[in-house]
Amino acid sequence: MSRLARCEVIDPNEVTVVHVINRTVRRCFLFGDDPVSGKNFDHRKIWVEELLEHFAAHFGIDLLCYAILSNHYHLILRSRPDVVESWDDAEVARRWLMICPGRRDGWRLAAPTDSEINAIRNCPIKLAEIRTRLSSISWWMRLLNQRVAQRANKEDQESGRFWQDRYRAIRLIDEQSLLACAAYVDLNPIRAAIADTVEKCDHTSIQRRIRSRLDKRRGQKGDAFLARLTLDEANRSNGASESQAGRRCSDTGFLPISLDDYLQLLDWTARQIVPGKRGVTPRETPPVLCRLGLGPKNWQTLVTHFTASFYYVAGRNDRVASLRSYHSMRRFYIRRSCQQLLAA
Repeated sequence: MSRLARCEVIDPNEVTVVHVINRTVRRCFLFGDDPVSGKNFDHRKIWVEELLEHFAAHFGIDLLCYAILSNHYHLILRSRPDVVESWDDAEVARRWLMICPGRRDGWRLAAPTDSEINAIRNCPIKLAEIRTRLSSISWWMRLLNQRVAQRANKEDQESGRFWQDRYRAIRLIDEQSLLACAAYVDLNPIRAAIADTVEKCDHTSIQRRIRSRLDKRRGQKGDAFLARLTLDEANRSNGASESQAGRRCSDTGFLPISLDDYLQLLDWTARQIVPGKRGVTPRETPPVLCRLGLGPKNWQTLVTHFTASFYYVAGRNDRVASLRSYHSMRRFYIRRSCQQLLAA
């Protein structure tokens, strides 16, 4: 099957949730212990986390989940063109200059000046282009990959490609696929035998959420740049819901469950797929699985083989069958082995 252009799958004018994956060249361990060079590059995972936190504060994109491993990373992003549309021209210019500053003050990014902001604000063509970029997942990924690659090449005194290929993107079109993908991302270190419990999954969004919960008494919120996990059904359709704290794009949640339920689900799932892990499968399916129509066996298979189950779009069979690509009107398909997993 020929590879579809992303514009066939993602409409930049719609709120879209996308799972993205990117690998280092030849799958070398350029974010961990590299057996070839004998060097350890764990500090580069911190580079990525710092960029994610900075981007989440200024892009019109919600960061839902992430996991950074030794040779690849996973992100779940939600574009918010509706939030960007609510920003005035000066705010659009200021945010872009915080992402791509025109000047630097030593090693730090220089705060944008009024003249720099006005240069963008007073040019309608440039302003419209930047407004589109701020909610573009492609621009988020482009700048993230570019900055990590340049910094790593400089550190190694090397040149050439750092990433294996363009990033892979899978559009998530319903809550079932989003929940399964979130669990898949957060449990990646366990499935890679790097960690044995969710709280030990370093450089993941779930570890940030757990630590933030434990640190609430001390007033620390280490996960403030991440999108709120629980979706408030009462305020689900109340518009853009722009974040007031300034560390993330919006305050809209993305899963119809509490953090407690999500942690229990992850723990239950990890016990099923990690060899040698003690624990017995519960007699009854957890309530959240019942609500979303996912049985224990199907859930386990879906979370274990998520990226191998879908091409460009992930969701229930009927939802995927009803979609067409935006320009060529091509149909989307689900692998035959996965068609029964999300059957109604």
